[in-house]
Amino acid sequence: MLQMKNKCEHCHKVLVHENEETYICSYECTYCKECVETVLKNTCPNCGGNFEKRPLRFTK
Repeated sequence: MLQMKNKCEHCHKVLVHENEETYICSYECTYCKECVETVLKNTCPNCGGNFEKRPLRFTK
């Protein structure tokens, strides 16, 4: 199962599961949209891969 981290690993912004501006790499490194676009330039600093929007998970 996908690990749903709740903070950006760069700026520590809180990310909720319903947030469409949360991005992950294939190793589930988690960042906010702003960090991915402006700081990381769509390249994961841990694995060198790119980012995709994290799937939504709605809590009940």
